[in-house]
Amino acid sequence: MDKYKVTGMSCAACQAHVEKAVSGVPGVTSCNVSLLTNSMAVEGNASSEDIIKAVENAGYGAEPMGGAVKKSSSASLAEQEEALRDTETPKMVRRLISSVIVLLILMYFSMGHMMWGFSVPMIFHNHVCLGILEMLLSLIVLFINRNFFIKGFGAVLHKSTNMDTLVAMSSAASFGYSLAALFIMAYAMGNGDTQTVDTMAMDHLWFESAAMIPTLITIGKTLESYSKGRTTDALKSLMKLAPKTAVIERNGIETEVAIDEVVQGDIFVVRPGENIPVDGVIIEGLTAVNESSLTGESIPVDKAEGDQVSAATVNQSGFIRARATRVGEDTTLSQIIRMVSDAASTKAPIARIADKVSSVFVPAVIVIAAAACIGWLLAGQTFTFAFTRAISVLVISCPCALGLATPVAIMVGNGVGAKNGILFKTAASLEACGKTAIAVLDKTGTITKGEPEVTDVIVSPGVSEEELLSAAYSLESRSEHPLAKAVTAYGESSGMVPYPVTDFQALPGNGLTGKAGEHILFAGSGEFISGKVPVPSEMAEKSNELASQGKTPLFFSKGGRFLGIIAVADQMKEESPSAIKQLRGMGIKVVMLTGDNERTANAVGKAAGVDLIIAGVRPDGKEAVVRKLQESGKVAMVGDGINDAPALTRADTGIAIGAGTDVAVDAADVVLVKSRLDDVPAAIRLSRAVIKNIHENLFWAFFYNLICIPLAIGLYQKLFGLNFELKPVVGAIAMSFSSVTVCLNALRLNLLNVRDSSRDKKLSDAAELPDDFFNNSADADKHTEVNEMTKTLTIEGMMCPHCEAAVKKALEALDGVNEAAVSHEKGTAVVTLSADIADETLKKAVEDKDYKVLAIA
Repeated sequence: MDKYKVTGMSCAACQAHVEKAVSGVPGVTSCNVSLLTNSMAVEGNASSEDIIKAVENAGYGAEPMGGAVKKSSSASLAEQEEALRDTETPKMVRRLISSVIVLLILMYFSMGHMMWGFSVPMIFHNHVCLGILEMLLSLIVLFINRNFFIKGFGAVLHKSTNMDTLVAMSSAASFGYSLAALFIMAYAMGNGDTQTVDTMAMDHLWFESAAMIPTLITIGKTLESYSKGRTTDALKSLMKLAPKTAVIERNGIETEVAIDEVVQGDIFVVRPGENIPVDGVIIEGLTAVNESSLTGESIPVDKAEGDQVSAATVNQSGFIRARATRVGEDTTLSQIIRMVSDAASTKAPIARIADKVSSVFVPAVIVIAAAACIGWLLAGQTFTFAFTRAISVLVISCPCALGLATPVAIMVGNGVGAKNGILFKTAASLEACGKTAIAVLDKTGTITKGEPEVTDVIVSPGVSEEELLSAAYSLESRSEHPLAKAVTAYGESSGMVPYPVTDFQALPGNGLTGKAGEHILFAGSGEFISGKVPVPSEMAEKSNELASQGKTPLFFSKGGRFLGIIAVADQMKEESPSAIKQLRGMGIKVVMLTGDNERTANAVGKAAGVDLIIAGVRPDGKEAVVRKLQESGKVAMVGDGINDAPALTRADTGIAIGAGTDVAVDAADVVLVKSRLDDVPAAIRLSRAVIKNIHENLFWAFFYNLICIPLAIGLYQKLFGLNFELKPVVGAIAMSFSSVTVCLNALRLNLLNVRDSSRDKKLSDAAELPDDFFNNSADADKHTEVNEMTKTLTIEGMMCPHCEAAVKKALEALDGVNEAAVSHEKGTAVVTLSADIADETLKKAVEDKDYKVLAIA
């Protein structure tokens, strides 16, 4: 995507004209113009010269912003910051002050003297002399606001029209009419016709209106410019976080350098209270880092050697040395800024209707104004009345509100999301997210933590907990198994000290053994341990109960005596039940998708509170499940962005959770920096709020014109007998504040608490999920194909569902493997192949995971 800065645009009609001009350039596949940021994003292979020429031929200016070129962080951020810097408001303020000063002088002479008898020099008691003074003062105001005329009539010369055209035409018409009246007055005075002079002076000199129209519009444009500047505050605040310097070690000496001099591999140091300059890995030191600038989470995160740190986060407590891993535009901060900026450069589908209206709006208003003037003349009204109606129509019509309705809400919404660690890649994804009817959640790492933890410690009668933990810790600390690591971590956190274990072995049949002094230790499944020592019946019942909860019970014995059970499970995230409850409270159906067996899946799904559980789904089957669910409504797929890439791509909205520093997840439409499931309802809540805000803006933009144009024509006066005549000056005031209203309404999104579920509303057309999902689905379960073949591997060392998952993942990662049905209880893996794969390849994939393949059949 190439980005350009566009100059000379003033309303939605300008935006539509630039888009049309650039879209017609050969090689351009997509063009999105933002009136909000005065920028243009172009995709395709057309040259910059051709694109800029097309913009200039349309009557506007353009220059590349360097969006497609990788630059150093400081250069790129400086360029983006400059593009967002509000240079327009100061100019508008100066223009406004000058206009108001001259206009007040003009009003003193025209209305103060004529209507309220304010004192003026005797020469201006002569109506012609006073008219000449009013003309000169109004000319000064028109010159100060000459941009309206340059852009407005310039657009006409390029065969287009815009808001400036309406302002220029109405102001010029008022001035021209008054100038003609002034000539008539001068002629009448020369002939001694004082009655004509007095009549023309009172009713036909509109110099103050000619000057007031651009002045009032400038007031509105100044407020609009300020409001537009505020909509990019979130993005600008992100840019300000970027450190300008870094302290790096070179030849053993600490040196402060500019941030763009830091290269990958440099060692940098950060002291307490300092910002971390670039992304890196800690090689020395302990600290707590405030990552709120990236994640929105205010609680500092503990960091130690080997942990990653990100640019613009704050080192709060300790001194650290780190190695730079990502610099320049590759840092997490730069990626977030680029993503938010790119999203603002795209268009939401909802904006297309406003674009279509904007493209014909100004020509239609000019036709309506002319028709109003002719219509009133035919109805027998005076030329002055008919002309006033035409001027009022031109002045009050506002295409700006139409053009700003969507982009201001998108920009503010993206900023709010970025502050909360929620990143929308495009405006379309921001809109689509709020329309989600079905949320599909991957179990491991999304609903659960993705790492086994000890959940229960149950001792046998006559055995102390310390004795059980000590034996378990001592034996399991020698193993590399995922469940062993969970027991080891629990032992360490409990302050256990392992005693020496000799003759350690991993035994066939799901078990471990070793010697502690004269005593033999055993650990493993219930079936394995019951073959070694007697297991009390109540402990066996407890084991079944734990297994029904989706936990893996590990049995331990020492010296021929049963010690007890330690249960291990992939624990559910603390916020998962609440997040799922929030989704259901929004009227969204929640589906849990997992490759686990049905018993484990049901235990987790029931505890989480999901609507539908789909278990035993292989990785390549997730995409088919999503496709089937899309028959019932809009689907959002939530996964890690890597293993779930096909499903994320297939879904109407792909949400990558727990991206951390890797925010540029290609397959996802929405990226959640934190690994918190409650960010999913927060993203949907934000999207819904933005869509609602856009609807409000569009309603106001259309409603304003629908009500005000007939009012300006005078239809209400004719149809309903209302004694109200809309003056052009009043129309200018109304037009000025219409676009300001849209901007201010969008800024209300900054007040949104994306975590607050108290105002959530259910979808009016909630999706219905079939209970017999797989029975009704032709696509969800394709396990058998014509050319498939199977091989059965006999595997030693698998002890639990986590072992099954590790082996399954390793085998299904091989090209040609359609499915691997793994059972730790049987010690087998039945592999379904679409092509012949050498036994050695299958064996290596399993043994690389530290399991032993005994046979392949």
